[in-house]
Amino acid sequence: MTAPQVAEPIAKPAAARSPGRLDALAVYLQPRVLIVLLLGFSAGLPFSLAGQTLQAWMSESGVDIRTIGLFAAVGTPYWAKPLWSPAVDALDVPMLSRLLGRRRGWLMLTQLMLAVAVVLLALSEPAASPWLVAGAALLVTTASATQDIVIDAFRIESLPENEQAAGMASYVAAYRIAVLVSGAGALFLVSGFVGLGFTQQAAYHLTYLCMAALVLVGMLATLLAREPKPSETAEMAHAAHAKDGSWRRLYDTAFDSFSEFLSRDSAITVLAFVTLFKFADSLASALTTPFVLETGFTRVELAAIIKGVGFAAAILGGFAGGYVARALTMAQSLWVGGILQAAAILAFSWQAVVGRDPAWLTFAISAENFTSGIGTVIFVAYLSALCGNPLHTATQYALLTALFALARTVFAMGAGYIAATTGWMWYFIICTGAAAPSFVLLAYLQQRGHFETLRPRR
Repeated sequence: MTAPQVAEPIAKPAAARSPGRLDALAVYLQPRVLIVLLLGFSAGLPFSLAGQTLQAWMSESGVDIRTIGLFAAVGTPYWAKPLWSPAVDALDVPMLSRLLGRRRGWLMLTQLMLAVAVVLLALSEPAASPWLVAGAALLVTTASATQDIVIDAFRIESLPENEQAAGMASYVAAYRIAVLVSGAGALFLVSGFVGLGFTQQAAYHLTYLCMAALVLVGMLATLLAREPKPSETAEMAHAAHAKDGSWRRLYDTAFDSFSEFLSRDSAITVLAFVTLFKFADSLASALTTPFVLETGFTRVELAAIIKGVGFAAAILGGFAGGYVARALTMAQSLWVGGILQAAAILAFSWQAVVGRDPAWLTFAISAENFTSGIGTVIFVAYLSALCGNPLHTATQYALLTALFALARTVFAMGAGYIAATTGWMWYFIICTGAAAPSFVLLAYLQQRGHFETLRPRR
């Protein structure tokens, strides 16, 4: 499937036409793509606020390490979100949906919830009431996970097929920047407030209030955005079932979403491919930090390489993935992304041979982050193409991303046992080989003509 080109109103000589390369770069300046970029920042902002930054605050407040460890549970909404994603498809938000539209109404609701939750977290006292902090943090992650559901549905329905990869590249870049702002940036801000004479606790309170103010970026994007045209179809369906109870509409939406997907040709193969495409990459990254430290590098060296060169490589890889997805067909792009991200893992295998070599580690982490960025953007463009029905976009995409998450959670749980048995060099070779099943499934789907069924949306 070749990426659609914009038709010229008047035929021009070949020499006068804009090169395809310039078209591929210009897509990032499309208003729809810029809106998705702003929403990416809004999605990434809460990630560290309920994670690493909160852990630092609790640790410096004297909270017991065992209690801090239990706070990992506040991340539950990120993998449990498929349980309530049908509500985003089935229900409208009172008043907000009428004023802003179906998707934008949900966006504004989740952003308001997020701002309130971060303010509640800012007003909490970790040492005095850690469980109240846990409740506020859980509100942050629940609002954040729900916002993710809505943003994914909005992005898929707003962007035509030939802008999906560029939109995702922009989204990932902004998301990573937001994680950096609410993580390392927040800690720098705490230090700045302490330097101005505030107590440590007051500095954290003020920092979290500043982070809550940054939610305005997402709200601004919601107000500037236009409601996706596919929402009109869903709005008519909602009007037709207005007399149905909420629970009935939720049940029908969930059932119809899953049954519609499973009725497609090679549906089980598609689900298996979605689960396994990033498995090799996830298996390798699961133990990258222990491997680097065991090789003899310090935490400071690791952080400098990952947060510095690695961060830049990941962002560049995302934009490169957007270029590849626009230039090639979906199947070709998946082959490129899959092969590159698997091959890059071998750099860590050689690192195990050469030992403590900072130059090679910089190359290995840069290569892994760059190729992983390419693979992720291409893969998400594929997932987006699978969710073309506006009645089920949020539910189906949440299901697919939950399957995708299995590779980096459940399936990677045995990684340590493999590494302990084989040693680091062979472990990373095995990780590269773990990409083979996804290649077999990709070849099968290509042979079945699966990718020709993913029609571009204009």
